[in-house]
Amino acid sequence: MKYRGLIFANLFRKKFRLLLTIGSFAVALFLFGLLAVVKGAFSQGVDIAGADRLVIINRVSIIQPLPLSYKDRILRIPGVKSITHDNWFGGIYQDERNFFAQFAIDVATQREVFPELVVPEDQWQNFVKDRQGAIAGAQTAKRFGWKVGDRIPIKGTFAPGTWEFNLQGIYHGARRQDDESQFWFQWDYFEERVPDRFKGLVGWYTLRVENPDDAGRIAKAIDQEFSNSPYETRTETEKAFAAGWVKQMGNIQFLILSIGSVVFFTLLLVTGNTMAIAVRERTAELAVLKAVGYSDRFVLLLVLGESLIMAVLGGGVGLLLAKGFTVMVGDPTHGLLPYFYLSLGTMSAGLGLAVAVGAVSGLVPAIGAMRLRVVDALRRV
Repeated sequence: MKYRGLIFANLFRKKFRLLLTIGSFAVALFLFGLLAVVKGAFSQGVDIAGADRLVIINRVSIIQPLPLSYKDRILRIPGVKSITHDNWFGGIYQDERNFFAQFAIDVATQREVFPELVVPEDQWQNFVKDRQGAIAGAQTAKRFGWKVGDRIPIKGTFAPGTWEFNLQGIYHGARRQDDESQFWFQWDYFEERVPDRFKGLVGWYTLRVENPDDAGRIAKAIDQEFSNSPYETRTETEKAFAAGWVKQMGNIQFLILSIGSVVFFTLLLVTGNTMAIAVRERTAELAVLKAVGYSDRFVLLLVLGESLIMAVLGGGVGLLLAKGFTVMVGDPTHGLLPYFYLSLGTMSAGLGLAVAVGAVSGLVPAIGAMRLRVVDALRRV
């Protein structure tokens, strides 16, 4: 930048105003980063849902069970590759605020349906051999300081008593956004201890299909298979199932976009007003620059450059603060939002948005400075 000295001299003319403007960008981009993280946390299940997976729940509600006997009948439907089942446990570890998802899983089929949730082979084999064995997600294990070999007591809710588990393994997601907050234990152990009214029942089924293009046909065939039965089913793709959960919490995306739009519109007005005042204060100086030979284009870029520098500095500080917050604080929801991460792509988008706001807010004052006539400007002094 050949004229960076001139640009920075103008910027630091009013240091307090400069700090306030940069601070406005920083606050706006910090909020943008947090909103993006929350949006990603709510939608991550939808974004990473397997195209070849279907979820089968009771037609009435997911809290209503399905018979274990449905498993073999579903496997006989053409196009079904593999199937597993889960039961929600909902136990309490030490305190009710220590929420994390706990599932009784089908050991024989879990990894066939969810290959992206990776457990070391030796740990998995130890888990299979231990009736009271358990597998924890890496995030949950880190949260509570668990390590392989720990004894973990969890108080049952609908299943009475305290359940003792031996932590035999820790799983990691193959992708960054995979859910690492779950806790698995053996369905056979669950079946032994639950009240008789829960025996022979599962919470839901998840299956993989041979060809994702056949998902719609297979879902329809499954629901037809169990129509008019005491336990009718509702089958949908994993993506649709995850999206349904998000919708139950309201239109999160609309809320976040609304808040973000208001914040950036306000920032646009504040920055535009700041630049207009700065140009008006320097009318005589801009006229002198033109009088000594600097072009209209130079004056335009000079004012626009000041606005863009404030946007980049403030936006960068805000995004770095948001990134630091997600790293240092982690998940403030204590497991309700298992994916709490500000990606580099989101930070780049935020910085681009800050630059756009800086360009738009500085454009009108810059054009006004460019069109300024030397005679008229000096007459105002």
